[in-house]
Amino acid sequence: MVKNKHFTVIDLFAGAGGLSLGLYKAGWHGLFAIEKNTFAFETLKFNLIKNKKHFDWPDWLPKTNHNINEVLNKYSEELKNLRGKVDLVAGGPPCQGFSMAGKRVKDDIRNQLVFSYIKFIKLVHPKMILFENVKGFTYAFNKRKRNDAEPYSDKVIQALEGLGYAVKPHIIDFSEYGVPQRRKRFILVGIKKEIGSPEHFEQMLKDNRDKFLEERGLNKTVTLQDAISDLLRSNGEYPTPDRKGFYSGQYGNKELTNYEKLMRGDYSKTHKVPNSHSFAKHTISKTECFKRLLAEYPLRGKRLDGKARESWGIKQRGIIVLDPTAVSPTITGQPDDYLHYSEPRIMTVRECARIQSFPDWYEIKKKYTTGGKLRKIEVPRYCQVGNAIPPLFAEQAGYVLKQILKHG
Repeated sequence: MVKNKHFTVIDLFAGAGGLSLGLYKAGWHGLFAIEKNTFAFETLKFNLIKNKKHFDWPDWLPKTNHNINEVLNKYSEELKNLRGKVDLVAGGPPCQGFSMAGKRVKDDIRNQLVFSYIKFIKLVHPKMILFENVKGFTYAFNKRKRNDAEPYSDKVIQALEGLGYAVKPHIIDFSEYGVPQRRKRFILVGIKKEIGSPEHFEQMLKDNRDKFLEERGLNKTVTLQDAISDLLRSNGEYPTPDRKGFYSGQYGNKELTNYEKLMRGDYSKTHKVPNSHSFAKHTISKTECFKRLLAEYPLRGKRLDGKARESWGIKQRGIIVLDPTAVSPTITGQPDDYLHYSEPRIMTVRECARIQSFPDWYEIKKKYTTGGKLRKIEVPRYCQVGNAIPPLFAEQAGYVLKQILKHG
C-alpha cells in the first residue's frame, strides 16, 4: 500500500488540512486522514488528496469524511495491521470545549474525543506522536472547587506514558516562527521510548528557525501589514465566482513583501481574483461605525467590548481594530471579531487564511458563513481557517520530527 516507507503520517481530526499541508511540504507521506465534518473534508480532499496526491489512501477506508469512533469500531483490525508502518500520528481533538476564548464547557461531548485519540494510538502504535490543542487544554475544569481537579493534558500524558511513549509538553507561540499571528498552542510530542526522546524538540525548532525563515526571506516576526497589504478592497472588485451577489477583491500591483510573495507563489500569475477573497455586505450604519473607529479609536489590537462599545455604536459583543504594524491576534472562526486596519470592513476568508499561512493556491471550499442551528453541524470557510494549525509552523515541526526519527 505504501510507496514510500519513510516518514509516514496519519492525520487525525484533520480539519481543512493545515497540519497535513505543512507536513507534506516537509516531505512527509500521508497514509490517510480522519475528519468528521463534510465541509472541512471537502477542502482537504480538493487540495491534498486530488491536487497534491499527498495521501496513499488504503483500499479498506472509503475516501470520505469519517467519525473517528466509527473508524475505531469498524476498522480496528485494519488499524492493528498498520503497526510498524506508521512513523507519526498527528493532530488534536476539537478544542472548542477547552478554549479560553469560548464558553469552556466541561461537559462538551467533543472533549471525550481525547480518549478516542488515545484508543487510536493504542491500536496503531506509531513511532511518534504530535498532539496539538489550545492552551486551555492545560487548565483543569472546576479547579476552584476541587484542588485535585486534573487537566486533560495530564490525562493524555499519563495515558501515552502508559503506552510506552516518552512525552514532552510545550506551549508554543506560532508568531515566533514567521506566522503573522499571536497564537499560543499546547504542543505535545511523544516518541517510543526504545527509539529516542522528544526532550529537545522545541530547542531544535528554534535552532532550525532562522535558516528556515531566511531561505524564504522572512523575519522571525511578520506583521499583519506584511501579510495582507496586497489584498485591499481599493485594488478593485469583481463578482465572487462562488458566492452569488457578492464581490471579491483582486490582487494589488504594489511591491510585495517576501511573505506575500511566498503566499502568492505562481497563483496570482494565473488568477486575477484570489480564492475566498469575498467581501461581507455591511449595512450603511455599520460601515459608518467602522469608518469612525478607524478614524478616531485610539487603541489598535485591543478588544473593544463591554460598556465602552456602546459609545461607538457597536451592537455586536465586541471588536478589535487591527494594528498593521503588529502581528494579528489569534484568528478565530468568528469573522465579526476583527476590523480591517485601513478599510471599513471585516476580514475576508483569504485574508484570514494568509494570516494562518495558507498559500493562495490552497482553496477553501463550501459555504462562507452559517448561522442558527446549522452552527452545530456546518463548518464554513471562516471556521475551517480559524480552526487550523498554521502550515508554516507545521512545516518547521515536520522537519524537526524527521530529524528526531533519523537520529533518535
